[in-house]
Amino acid sequence: MDIERFREYCLSMEGVTEKMPFGKFARRYDSILVFYVLDHMFCFVDMDRFTSVTVKSTPDEAEQIRMKYWSVSNPVNQSLRHWVQLDMGGDIADSDIYAYTRRAYEIVRAAYTKKRKAVR
Repeated sequence: MDIERFREYCLSMEGVTEKMPFGKFARRYDSILVFYVLDHMFCFVDMDRFTSVTVKSTPDEAEQIRMKYWSVSNPVNQSLRHWVQLDMGGDIADSDIYAYTRRAYEIVRAAYTKKRKAVR
C-alpha cells in the first residue's frame, strides 16, 4: 500500500474531506494528513513516514483489534482513547487496514448524522 492509493481510497467515500490541521501546533506535525466526514476526524496518517494508519473505533472493537493483531498500538496522543494505530509491515493485511478505515468512517458518519438530526 502507498500513501496515494490510501488517500484515493479515503476520498472515494461519500463526503470525505482532507486537511493538515496540526502543523499550526508544531512544525513536526506538518505531515499529518487527516480525513474527515461531517467535519469530524475518522482517520489520519503521517505522509512523510507512511508506516501506520490511525483510525477511530468503538471501545469494544478497539479491544478486539488489539487482541487479533500484534502490530496494533495506541496512538501517540493518549487522549485518543477510542482510536487504534494499525502499523504496516506487521501482521495486518492491507485489505484489513482498508476495512478498518471504512469502519472508522461509518462510526463517525453514523454518530454525527444522528447528532445533526437531533438538532433539527
